[in-house]
Amino acid sequence: MIKKTLLFIAIVFLFTSCCEVVKENEETLIQKLEVSDNGRFLQLEDGSPFFWLGDTGWLLFTRLNREEAETYFDDRVAKGFNVIQVSAVHMIDAENIYGDSALINKSLGAPLVKDGHYGYWEHVDYLVDLAEEKGLYMALVAVWGNNVRGGYVSYSEAETYANFLVKRYGHKKNVIWMNGGDTFGNDSTATWNIIGKTLKEKSENQLVTYHPRGRHSSSDWFHNESWLDFNQVQSGHRRYDQDDTERGYGQDNWRYIEDDYKINPVKPTIDAEPSYEGIPQGLHDVNEVFWDHNDVRRYAYWSVFAGAFGYTYGHSAIMQFHLHDGREPAYGAKEYWDVALNSTGSQQMKHLKNLMLSKSYFDRVPAQEIIVENGKKYDYKVATKGSDYAFVYSYKGGIIKVDLSKLGFNKVGAEWYNPRVGTYYDIDTFEANGIKVFEAPGIEEDGNDWVLILNKK
Repeated sequence: MIKKTLLFIAIVFLFTSCCEVVKENEETLIQKLEVSDNGRFLQLEDGSPFFWLGDTGWLLFTRLNREEAETYFDDRVAKGFNVIQVSAVHMIDAENIYGDSALINKSLGAPLVKDGHYGYWEHVDYLVDLAEEKGLYMALVAVWGNNVRGGYVSYSEAETYANFLVKRYGHKKNVIWMNGGDTFGNDSTATWNIIGKTLKEKSENQLVTYHPRGRHSSSDWFHNESWLDFNQVQSGHRRYDQDDTERGYGQDNWRYIEDDYKINPVKPTIDAEPSYEGIPQGLHDVNEVFWDHNDVRRYAYWSVFAGAFGYTYGHSAIMQFHLHDGREPAYGAKEYWDVALNSTGSQQMKHLKNLMLSKSYFDRVPAQEIIVENGKKYDYKVATKGSDYAFVYSYKGGIIKVDLSKLGFNKVGAEWYNPRVGTYYDIDTFEANGIKVFEAPGIEEDGNDWVLILNKK
């Protein structure tokens, strides 16, 4: 009996020790984020690269309970995501799933704190901490733009609220601040500057950015502001023929990245809201064709190869967390959020992240000069390169012509990378001189996308 008791105690001790080790390891998953020395990328505080693979979960704090949120986090970690974009206060009358309000009398300057209960901010606390345990960063939109644009937020309320956020979350290494929120920077500019400066000056070295209106970049208004650490693009949800903006880039999200890449001073840039999987083309007409997994892959590779430091994926049912509660979903969402977790596009995003982290990182630059005879729209091919490799992406597959002499290599080992499944296929080794023609596997068609990899030999 004594031996059994001692054995039981030993097992409990070992189990407890293992749990403590796991907890300690979990706590070391998150490091502070920094801008790389060359101003093009993000990195961890130990100097290792950080490829931002974001998911759009705007209404997480109001729509999911703690158990559901953990299911969501676990799924996203398993699929390679490392950033969740969330709106801290989406509407000034916001309530969480437990029925608790974010604000007193709908005043942004009066957050309603109920310590010890399932209050709004206690729920946010819990989910931010849970994300940290899972190794996830939380990109928090302080307050969604329509609240400010609608005149519901005074200057003093904006400053008071930003100070509240910093006091509560300014020490969290897994928090990234997103100013704005789907709005024009020249609308309520003073308010956005108050929020941005407060978040930047009073937080513990956390990064701050701005989430702009569709078909715009934060650089359009705030590039030279000291509080803006990196730019964000919202390339938006419209087709080529639906874009009525002055730029008229339509689906060419790589153009926004290319524009940001040329601006001085140098700052990193990312497409943080391209077209969502499972949302109507043009956004508002539910009778339109819906964007699918082929489209989100195209936006991902186009923008990253053009110079972005990462990419944010989104799904219509998940960004609004469409629940089984009888409510009519926005934008004609056809699935519930827990079903949409397994959407094809979300399962394919990790292949981009894995590819970009498989090579030298901080020396990567756009490399359009190596492409011969490029096309337009869906025929457009985009290239990027580092010191000993180059990638060329073609959304339709087909013929890719490359001037190997512009790589600076003596010999090149070529292979294909399949963005849909993350597999490699060897081609051959060549002398790196002159123009070489490569033909992607399969027929040339939308969605038969491939990456041509050229390795220095």
